Amino acid sequence: MSTTATIPTHPTADDERLRRWRLVLGGGEADGTGRALTGTDAAMDGALAALYDKAPRGRDRSAGLGGSAPSVARWLGDIRRYFPSTVVQVMQRDAIDRLGLSTLLLEPEMLEAVEADVHLVGTLLSLNKAMPETTKETARAVVRKVVDDLERRLATRTRATLTGALDRSARISRPRHRDIDWDRTIRANLAHYLPEYGTVVPQRLIGYGRASQAVKKEVVLCIDQSGSMAASVVYASVFGAVLASMRAIATRLVVFDTAVVDLTDQLDDPVDVLFGTQLGGGTDINRALAYCQSRITRPADTVVVLISDLYEGGIRDEMLKRVAAMKASGVQFVALLALSDEGAPAYDREHAAALAALGAPAFACTPDLFPEVMAAALEKRPLPIPAA
Repeated sequence: MSTTATIPTHPTADDERLRRWRLVLGGGEADGTGRALTGTDAAMDGALAALYDKAPRGRDRSAGLGGSAPSVARWLGDIRRYFPSTVVQVMQRDAIDRLGLSTLLLEPEMLEAVEADVHLVGTLLSLNKAMPETTKETARAVVRKVVDDLERRLATRTRATLTGALDRSARISRPRHRDIDWDRTIRANLAHYLPEYGTVVPQRLIGYGRASQAVKKEVVLCIDQSGSMAASVVYASVFGAVLASMRAIATRLVVFDTAVVDLTDQLDDPVDVLFGTQLGGGTDINRALAYCQSRITRPADTVVVLISDLYEGGIRDEMLKRVAAMKASGVQFVALLALSDEGAPAYDREHAAALAALGAPAFACTPDLFPEVMAAALEKRPLPIPAA
């Protein structure tokens, strides 16, 4: 009696390609794949359909997640099971935008089910005023987790970069040997080159000043808290806390819409800063800059960082005059259209061009680039503007 061995079959490249297209297209007679899904693939497809199908099974879009907290909680658990955290964050954001699920985040059990990220923090801050007391403790824990993660990622490099910049900006002419800036010393003494010895005899030494306990620079972070700037507000609050922890930098943090709020006294805890903001509303950049300008005592040692999409609801000409006056007094002025990982948002191009004409180019900045931007501003050298 002979038997025929069964050879296990494995999906071919074409099979895998059809599977992926089926998940992308969502099924139905028109998708053209002819592919049926089973098991985990079917569950993944169901989670995607609940969010992205315009009319799943002939119903309206809101029926996809059932419109109830239990249904959404199950769905959040499903997507965390089937997709990596980066994809989960995108799907959560889309669910909030497409299906109007923001109000469900006011329930503590819902907050415990979501994947925390910068965008979720922005959504929570926008809901802050409507948040019941029973939810606020959970919301603060979610925000705290995101802020702590950001501080771990950003703080060490920021302090190291800015400490170096502060040291270099305080060069001295009679340095100790370990403080000599050899590159600048050699360039300054090329006239004293002795060819017969193949060396330079320095007549003047240039060195780095050591960071002292005294305040050397003042930094003012002026942050637009309109709704589109949510991620920038989160990152700026974290950086503000890091800067405030450096004794050589006096840091002021100001947020604004049509009103101006100084949150400097809360900088020891960026979570307090964030819950002191109020995302949304109009924008009056001129009023905010007027406040910042009134607090500057040492213009030549001050850096003002305006973080805004530049949609000005106040007096445009006065805003530009104020920037020009600050720069003329010696202030280093930096204009960031965004402080986030997502590039430039929609912004007022006319105002950006007007600032550039004043010598203050406006550009989007990632959190990883921000320490280098601040270091350049502290040293009064050209800013490392990313290529468009």
